[in-house]
Amino acid sequence: MACGEEYIDLFEKNRELIDEPCTPCLNREREKAFALFKKKGFPGKKEENWLHADVAKKFATDYGIDLGRKTRISSVKSGFTCDVPNLKTYRGYVVNDSFVNPGKQNRELPEGVILDSLNSFGEQHPEIIEKHYNRLAGKGDSIVQFNTTFVQDGIVLYIPKNTVIEETIQIVALLQTNIELLANRRMLIIMEDNSQASLLLCDHSATEKSSLSTEVVEVFLGCGASLDLYELEETAESNTRLSNLYVSQEAGSRFNHCNITLTNGFTRNYIEVSLEGEGAETNINGLAIGDKSQHIDNRTLIDHKVGHCTSNELYKYVLDDESTAVFAGKMLIRTNAQQTVSQQTNRNLCLTSCARMYAQPQLEIYADDVKCSHGSTVGQLDENTLFYMQQRGIPADEARHLLMYAFAGEVIENIKLEPLKERLHILVEKRFRGELNHCKACNLCKQ
Repeated sequence: MACGEEYIDLFEKNRELIDEPCTPCLNREREKAFALFKKKGFPGKKEENWLHADVAKKFATDYGIDLGRKTRISSVKSGFTCDVPNLKTYRGYVVNDSFVNPGKQNRELPEGVILDSLNSFGEQHPEIIEKHYNRLAGKGDSIVQFNTTFVQDGIVLYIPKNTVIEETIQIVALLQTNIELLANRRMLIIMEDNSQASLLLCDHSATEKSSLSTEVVEVFLGCGASLDLYELEETAESNTRLSNLYVSQEAGSRFNHCNITLTNGFTRNYIEVSLEGEGAETNINGLAIGDKSQHIDNRTLIDHKVGHCTSNELYKYVLDDESTAVFAGKMLIRTNAQQTVSQQTNRNLCLTSCARMYAQPQLEIYADDVKCSHGSTVGQLDENTLFYMQQRGIPADEARHLLMYAFAGEVIENIKLEPLKERLHILVEKRFRGELNHCKACNLCKQ
């Protein structure tokens, strides 16, 4: 039997319990996913995409899983706010892997926009769920199949055509448990033609217990749709986060994404963007800060299927102590994708001789009329620059912090939400100075 047999056995013994609270579409896709997971099991370290991650070992902990949905959270605790100063938001919450209705807010979403649980949305709009759920992620790796097998609910954001949401939608996810917990999260974003929105996903941990979260996000952007998606992780050293994001873009759509890892334990993010219609534009940015023994793995695939599309990618890492990180970014330019413009940049700082960075930038081009480039660098802080700054009266530690902050600033400056940009400048500086300590809710609202 494949690696992961304890979870296969768990599923087979509890299938009715898992199916019971779910909309029919989730259960049908669950059947397909389980067959694939049963065949493959967890990926091994011999697989190229998992060379630096012993994921089977991560799942070996005897986690609790809320299969009976016994944990009911009807409201959000007063301390669980995660405010970004001067940023007005519509808000939704996920506690462990359960969607929490925020109740009446100070502002209401525009007419026709729906922010709800997967099961509730599936009951009211089964035809939309059937058309979109698991359509992008269905061919994903065995971690995605594991998620689809065990997930029992999630979040849907549906925006009808020609709808512009002026204020940001914020989803705050919190791991909150007294036991070692495994949470399976799901999110479906459907934006019809010419709709516009910005979305902030905050991932936090309020437990010292070992925890593992799998997360699958599927994004459908219609013709001319525009989405700015920001992901911020601020979890704990005892947390494992396995995230998969799939995006489909129709003609003239625009997708801006920024992923910031401030604090974590073991993180693996996979992003796959498919440019399906001409004139689509993708901009992907990432910043990861690691120290101690933290591990941060970011993998991307931007698939140019048609011509006249643009993609830009920038990822930066700052690694201290014995932290390790991976960047594996691939630009795929298919035969029909003439007149593609694509650029990929990866820059990395290793502050100690024990920090490790594994970089694998890739270009795979099958078209001849394109403008494509990629590059990756790994280095340390420039000693000559440090010496120059000290000669002008700047203490050594302060000089190091200033150089690190300037290095990270390029990614933050690509954020379009000014209040979030300002906040992240402060938080990144505090992170470098060792002042970003965990609290029981989240640092965003208390720093």
